Amino acid sequence: MRTATGRQNSSDARNMHEAELAGLYPEYYDRIARYAAAHIGSRLDGEDIAGEVFLRALRSLGSYRKQSVPMQAWLFQIAHNLVVDYLRQKNRRRTVDIESVILESPGNPETVVERGIDLERVAGAMSRLTSDQRQVLTLRFLGELSSKETAEVMGKTDGAVREMQRAALAKLRTILGDE
Repeated sequence: MRTATGRQNSSDARNMHEAELAGLYPEYYDRIARYAAAHIGSRLDGEDIAGEVFLRALRSLGSYRKQSVPMQAWLFQIAHNLVVDYLRQKNRRRTVDIESVILESPGNPETVVERGIDLERVAGAMSRLTSDQRQVLTLRFLGELSSKETAEVMGKTDGAVREMQRAALAKLRTILGDE
């Protein structure tokens, strides 16, 4: 049976978590959107997923335990689950949408097209990596997480993440060098 003090402590904890979540939104929304977009191939759908991550986090604050993982890692775990659900539902192949890159990018059209081609090459090369290697690279470079934060999201050690990153980058260099 909960006491009035127990309810108050629970309410205080939820308010603290809500404030922390609100503070993370400006910094992590774009990171999560880029992470999702890299996996699903659509910037707009990536932004939808990022918004859904924060909605789900807000609804689930009662189950969040700061001791298990930092809130940032928890947000990326939610994002990962939403990306997996999205890909299952759509059963799509990940591609880079060249038209959206061109339409969204200011500057010289020739440069924009070249950038789109480069993105397509990298996306093709990424598809040849293991799923863990892809996840490490997207969390580290698109999500802009540290290796420690990436390790927390993936449930691995910091050293394992650094080694996966090294191996993934070496494999990408080989794949892109062969093309």
